[in-house]
Amino acid sequence: MTTVSNPPEIKFYNRMTGKNEIEKVYGDWFIRFLYCSVAGKKIGSAFTNKFFSKAYGAFQDLPSSHRKVRPFIEKFNIPIDDYEPGSRPSIDSRDSYRSFNEFFIRKFKRGKRSFVTSPNLMPAFSEARYVGFESINEKETYPVKGSYLLAKDLIGNDQIAKIFEGGPLIIARLCPVDYHRYHYPDNGTVVEHYPISGEFDSVNPLALKYKNQIFIKNERHVSILQTENFGRLAYIEVGAICVGKIVQTHRWNKPFMRGEEKGYFLFGGSTVILVGEKGKWKPSADICMNTSNGIETYLQLGQEVASKI
Repeated sequence: MTTVSNPPEIKFYNRMTGKNEIEKVYGDWFIRFLYCSVAGKKIGSAFTNKFFSKAYGAFQDLPSSHRKVRPFIEKFNIPIDDYEPGSRPSIDSRDSYRSFNEFFIRKFKRGKRSFVTSPNLMPAFSEARYVGFESINEKETYPVKGSYLLAKDLIGNDQIAKIFEGGPLIIARLCPVDYHRYHYPDNGTVVEHYPISGEFDSVNPLALKYKNQIFIKNERHVSILQTENFGRLAYIEVGAICVGKIVQTHRWNKPFMRGEEKGYFLFGGSTVILVGEKGKWKPSADICMNTSNGIETYLQLGQEVASKI
């Protein structure tokens, strides 16, 4: 019989309520089995590869998967009236999505979210749980002591990474219950972009505790942005277990505007990482304080996430 230990609850600070809250984890048993049990650790590679994640993602495109949508909305209290309905004719918007993936990449209705407009403030580029560091170096550890992230490891190109040595870092973790489109944090242009192949481990804090190199081992897509107010940014989308695909919707050769959609993740939890140039900007004070206490900060899309120095 496989024994699965009970990990501690995942707590985060919700900026909207001003309170610490407990995260409801989709697929909690599976994550605990995969990363906390002896058997799960032995067979984990069968689930953290591209084939499994792509196949599972394709399953979420099947018409039959639409039956999962209403129970998911009800279990996780998704405020579905904030989102545009799906393409399936239905009186109740909860039944309007033709597949689970169509629901998963749902868009906000116009006016439900707004982006801070001050040139000195950076808006949240995802609706997610954030951690942030004023400087990315070997003194800063995340998510556990003894594990740190360096620009060269995240970006996968030593020459480009030199631009961002000692610069600020923000990590936005998207849960399966979240809005899964990601946006540009400022006006600007794409200087360079490239994919990095890799694994598909979970980005859940529990998984990060047991496998602390997930962010530099998972599949990801790197975009180097030249922005109007925050200098150059390395914008990195990280794939995760059961993520069917990282989709880029904005044309690379077209300038982008603050708040404009950059792309979306198909089914699964996922992460966006932002690395900046030293001395250009810093994450918001509450994010840095909570990060130092080992707690993520939940932000709505477009809220202040950082400020110019």
